[in-house]
Amino acid sequence: MHCFVNLYGCQVGDETRIGSFVEIQKNASIGARCKISSHTFICEGVTIDDEVFIGHGVIFINDLDPRATVDGRPSTDDDWQVAPIRVCKGASIGSGAVVMGGVTIGRGALVGAGAVVTRDVAPGAVMAGVPARFLRMREEPGDRG
Repeated sequence: MHCFVNLYGCQVGDETRIGSFVEIQKNASIGARCKISSHTFICEGVTIDDEVFIGHGVIFINDLDPRATVDGRPSTDDDWQVAPIRVCKGASIGSGAVVMGGVTIGRGALVGAGAVVTRDVAPGAVMAGVPARFLRMREEPGDRG
C-alpha cells in the first residue's frame, strides 16, 4: 500500500497492491493479487474478485439516482439503495473509466480507458467508448505470438 490511501470497513485480499490516493469504502471487497492504481474510488457495494487490474482514476458509482435532499432535508443513508457492482476474476479496467451501479464486468474482460460502463460486460469481451460498446473478444495472455 502506498501513502495517502483511505480504507475503512472494507476487505482487501493478500498480495493486492493499492496505489496512492485511493479510497475504498465500507462494504467493498477486493480480492487477492489485484492491482488498484492511484486516484481510484471504490465505493460501497463494489466486489472485485482476484487478479483484477484497475487503472488510474477509475470511478465506481453505486447510486443510480443521487439526491442531495429528500423532502427539503439533507439525504441520509436511509434515503437510497446501493446498486452493487462486481468485477470478476482477471478482468482489467483502463484508466479514467467510470463503472455505473448494477453492472457486472465478466471474467477476463477488458474495459478501455475512459469508457463509461452502463451495462454488463460479457466474460472475455473488450469494451470501449461512451457508453462502452463491444469491440472484440480479448486474447488469452499467451496468444500474442
